[in-house]
Order: sequence, then C-alpha cells, then structure tokens
Amino acid sequence: MTTILSPDGEQFVRDRHLATLSTIGPQGLIHTVAVGFTWADGLVRIITRDGSQKVRNVERDGLATVGQVAGPQWLSFVGRATITRDPDAIARAVELYAGRYRQPQPNPLRVAIELAPERLLGSAGLVAAS
Repeated sequence: MTTILSPDGEQFVRDRHLATLSTIGPQGLIHTVAVGFTWADGLVRIITRDGSQKVRNVERDGLATVGQVAGPQWLSFVGRATITRDPDAIARAVELYAGRYRQPQPNPLRVAIELAPERLLGSAGLVAAS
C-alpha cells in the first residue's frame, strides 16, 4: 500500500463509528452490510459468525472494501480479505473490537475477516502519502 493514515486518520479509525463492508455476492452483485471494524498492525479486522453471507462471499471472492463515514469525513480500505479461524487471531480481533466498541458476547462460531489494504482512499486530512 502506498498511502498511510495521517494522525487525524488514525484518530478517525479509533473513534467509535460503524462502517460498511462491501463484498461480491453469489450472483456477482455488491453485498454491503454494516459492521464494526478495527485497524491495527496493517490489517482491517471484522469479527463475525462463521457461515454468514459476508464470510461466504470472502471465501468465494476475496475482494472487499470497508468504508467508514462520519459527517464530511470518510475512509475506504480496499483490498483482498481472508477468513481466519485461528483462535489467537480471533482473540486479537475480539480484543481490538472490545477496545473500540464494547466487549462482544461469546460466540463459539466466531471467525475474523482480515483485510490487507491495497488501496486507501479518504477525505482531505485523513490520508497521507508515504
């Protein structure tokens, strides 16, 4: 990725905002759902239930975009997503989620979607060239 978040962008992804996850659905149409997400260690993470439509979409075609909008500010992380079922990776995703939003309820079917951004788009002041 050739761009990074500015200090204002880093704060924007720490503040409590929901976002959308857009993936490619089974008929080739865009499937967009509201999600909570975190940004750390160069990855966007979303916790969810195994077998959900978003998980099936990522497993079929990993293209994904996570977009956050709050008033005039916005960011979009674009890239390839994967599903992790690794307990340590899921625990890290839950820890990050709890820090940004709230402690989620236990879920034995929990997985994490991890998106490694290839492109970052955003409103002025949130994205800095590297």
